[in-house]
Amino acid sequence: MSRLTQLEKDVGMDEFLAGYNPRLYAPVAVTVDVVALTIRDRRLHVLIVERGVEPYAGRWALPGGFVRPDEDLPEAAVRELAEETGVSTRPAHIEQLASYGGPGRDPRMRVVSISYLAFAPDLPDPEAGTDAAAAVWHPVDDVPPLAFDHARILADGVERARSKLEYTPLATAFAGPEFTVSELRLIYETVWGTPLHAGNFHRKILSVPGFVESTGQTTETGGPRGGPRAKLYRAGDARLLHPALLRPAREEEVR
Repeated sequence: MSRLTQLEKDVGMDEFLAGYNPRLYAPVAVTVDVVALTIRDRRLHVLIVERGVEPYAGRWALPGGFVRPDEDLPEAAVRELAEETGVSTRPAHIEQLASYGGPGRDPRMRVVSISYLAFAPDLPDPEAGTDAAAAVWHPVDDVPPLAFDHARILADGVERARSKLEYTPLATAFAGPEFTVSELRLIYETVWGTPLHAGNFHRKILSVPGFVESTGQTTETGGPRGGPRAKLYRAGDARLLHPALLRPAREEEVR
């Protein structure tokens, strides 16, 4: 049997596309939704918007919207974040979270959402734009009822963030360029929602190769109760933490 030449393959594809009718299939749209997290006033916050249009006008939701024909998914996520909330600063870390495609998740039509998880230490106050009536940073432990299936997406995003802090140095994405071990511990306590033993945390952090590295500098003053100035660190070059920094409850499970 002779193999088809590239020209024959191209002709066959052209003939197929000429007779292809997309209306024979049910319409499906693709959207992006963004779980943007930051720490404010020692609480984990998520960025949410009040929908200004139907469906679910007046309800709170994660920022997001339809993907344009000429853009890739990450590009759409960053664009929607900027258009709906005014937060044009690209987050320190953004990654694809999951896809959601239940047939009844959107009353308009079959909509598949690709969600993204974003972290940043100091994102600005949001300003509502496009089809959002308002945009706010809101504590994740007291979020109002969300439209669509966004409560599920938010829960998945928070759990992903908590898990990634166990196995990756992602906690440094919530910190500034330089930080103390105490400031890093506060990030872990805030995201995990549980207090940590200061001494044990300090020992574990410095025992993980490549997690943090010393800047050789210290804070200008001591702690709030005085004492010696704290050493300053920056993010190291590690991509995975070994050994992992498990949540206290997870440590009990693996013992």
